Amino acid sequence: MVADTGTWVVIPVYNEEAVIADVVSEVAAHFPNIACIDDGSRDGSADRIASTSAHLIRHPINLGQGASLQTGIEYALRRDAERIVTFDADGQHDVEDAVRMVEFLIRDRADVVLGSRFLGSSEPVPVLKRLVLRTVATLSPASRKLKLTDAHNGLRALNRAVVEDMRISMNGMAHASEIVALLARSSWRIQEVPVTIRYTEYSRSKGQSLFNGVNILFDLSVRQR
Repeated sequence: MVADTGTWVVIPVYNEEAVIADVVSEVAAHFPNIACIDDGSRDGSADRIASTSAHLIRHPINLGQGASLQTGIEYALRRDAERIVTFDADGQHDVEDAVRMVEFLIRDRADVVLGSRFLGSSEPVPVLKRLVLRTVATLSPASRKLKLTDAHNGLRALNRAVVEDMRISMNGMAHASEIVALLARSSWRIQEVPVTIRYTEYSRSKGQSLFNGVNILFDLSVRQR
């Protein structure tokens, strides 16, 4: 396969020393342009990133995943990115899914492609995780408007025009709901596609609690008033 030089993959990183080099290696086999934003990690994540082919951008303090995505998007745009993929650092995403999602953009079948673990995936979703995600999707007016099944999946592919028009202002985990809300108010063509999530013991330890998931929605609703 010819490497996709028009796409930049943005990976927010916080204390992912154990897996981040492997994640970058997997992604780099398809996408040579990778921006890893070390968000004030207290472990050796930055050193591990520096040993790879990825571009390392560092936040001196922990600002949150939303802030890291915005930093990475701005970095990629300055380097003439035609498309941007957001990709989690904990190893739960499959780069082959990202490749398929980018194909939708290249073939002009969508402006935004969102991954869903609930559309045709054979990988079982843990019960608590399923409850959290279904709660968020059900309570979010924007998710209902777009008929999304998985509003908080970190795997996304977006055209340059979309990210130029979209600024993430919520620094923490509520950025995912903010992105959906921004898309719901836009005229962009949005496609949700099935993706596989690898629920390893490591990635499970990074998951959101139900309480935190509901707090994300509350924070977003207050911000939009």
